[in-house]
Amino acid sequence: MSGKERIGILVGGGPAPGINSVIAAATIRSVIAGWDVLGIRDGFEWIMRGDTEHITPLDIDKVSRLHFQGGSELGTSRANPTRSDELLDTALASLKELGITRVITIGGDDTAISSMRLAERSGDQLRVVHVPKTIDNDLDLPAPVDTFGYQTARSVGVQIVENLMVDARTTGRWYFLIAMGRKTGHLALGIGKAAGATVTLIPEEFGATPTPLAEIADTLVGSIITGLARGRRDGVAIIAEGVVYGIDPSDLAGLDSVERDDHGHLRLAEVDIGALLKHEVRRRLSDLELPVTVVSKNIGYELRCAAPNPFDLEYTRELGYAAAKYLSQGGHAAMVSIQGGHFVPVPFTEMLDPETGRARIRSVDINSVRYRVARRYMLRLRGSDFADPARLEKLAAAANMTVEAFLDRFGQLPEREPPALDFMAGEG
Repeated sequence: MSGKERIGILVGGGPAPGINSVIAAATIRSVIAGWDVLGIRDGFEWIMRGDTEHITPLDIDKVSRLHFQGGSELGTSRANPTRSDELLDTALASLKELGITRVITIGGDDTAISSMRLAERSGDQLRVVHVPKTIDNDLDLPAPVDTFGYQTARSVGVQIVENLMVDARTTGRWYFLIAMGRKTGHLALGIGKAAGATVTLIPEEFGATPTPLAEIADTLVGSIITGLARGRRDGVAIIAEGVVYGIDPSDLAGLDSVERDDHGHLRLAEVDIGALLKHEVRRRLSDLELPVTVVSKNIGYELRCAAPNPFDLEYTRELGYAAAKYLSQGGHAAMVSIQGGHFVPVPFTEMLDPETGRARIRSVDINSVRYRVARRYMLRLRGSDFADPARLEKLAAAANMTVEAFLDRFGQLPEREPPALDFMAGEG
């Protein structure tokens, strides 16, 4: 073992485009500063068990072109050392055995909390900084600041949706595309808005109270009927996977058997919300004698390990450099961010939600111009449809219903519609 200062780098949570770029930038900056760099494989998985064998020494030659690659050179895992003090102590002992005195963690909200607890448990003997990454874009940063990986994931998602929109138009079918977003709808909305998807559903629009599955299904049926009334039998709906958390639990009795990860989250990949909604929507369409083909598809794993686009390449090199530089100057117990072109450390204590004890989450602001403009371009039932007798009659006819029956079935859906924008009144 050399007498140099030794820094460890690890990755936790799901993959995101740009991870390797952070690893490379942090490694290059650290080596130039005279440090040894050790890559810790698979997040906390091995070190919290006392296993110090899964280590990859990093140097400039090894990482100099790593930034172009998707995935993670160091692997990743959702292993959670905060499940017990024993696991935290074992992780600290492993780092000490490896001679590591400083750590850069790369991950989402769960990894950030693990990093914070590790620093606290060490009595501040171990210096830790965290680089936030998630394609969900839901960490509590200022509104204009994206988490790295989001822009690349959105770009790849838009390309997928563009192709499926052509297929939908060609074959006269509807696609229900489930986008990642465990708690928020940033990715779904970003993809849907940029691609011009027919409709996008996100958790935030349904509020904090449980939503009946029937309401969500009827929202989609309403979009299909609106299209039919306009002579369109095809469409693409983008649905954030987190919508499943807003569904009334009594409608999801089968979820008790679904596996949870180390952080207690439902493994949403095992909750086939696309199939669930497809089944519910097709049943309703059949009752209305509307022969519409519906296909469900998950888009997510195709996005996470994509090679980063130029935005994320530049952004992640800044984040990796800033993390290493901040540590070298004594920085500690903070999340690294670049805001308005300037480095801004966010202390771990400021990212914690005192009510939940978890990292704060940034939700989509459904009162924002961004969301409200997106809603105006979606094909879905609106309050104005029910206020216009001619339009209402046309919609009811497209649904094979009387006007009275249509009102009774769908009349409540516009209650969640945001008010119209009025820029002359100073909105935005």
